[in-house]
Amino acid sequence: MKVILRKDVTSLGLMGQIVTVKDGYGRNFLIPRNLAYYASEGALKALEIEKKQFQKRQAKEKASSEIVAAKLAEMQISIPMKVGEEGRLYGSVTPMMIAQELTVHGLDIDRRNIIIDDSIKSLGVFDVKIKLHTEVTATLKVWVISEE
Repeated sequence: MKVILRKDVTSLGLMGQIVTVKDGYGRNFLIPRNLAYYASEGALKALEIEKKQFQKRQAKEKASSEIVAAKLAEMQISIPMKVGEEGRLYGSVTPMMIAQELTVHGLDIDRRNIIIDDSIKSLGVFDVKIKLHTEVTATLKVWVISEE
């Protein structure tokens, strides 16, 4: 069965590509989840319209993400943690803690978009990456301080 992809599908193809898939995969998975159309002339025309709308939406999202990235670059947050011997933390700083602190500062960032390279298990200043858009990544300074 030939289908036209409406969205990027991992290990299958990108939006707008015509791919050949097994009948059951196309009928039972791709088409019901609006990931693909049956390959036809009308579907090709509909996909072109959808692509234009998608590109406009992506451009708006990228612009707003760049504004948020500029705010995050200037921002610094502090996370108080319980400290044991030699400045080591009980537990570690998680993306959920950072997301909650950002919410307090008026930014609603999903915890899954916060990327911590090495686990934060000591006091100090750390740079944390935040993926805002497929093309926009911001860096945030996180101060881990003693709760006392």
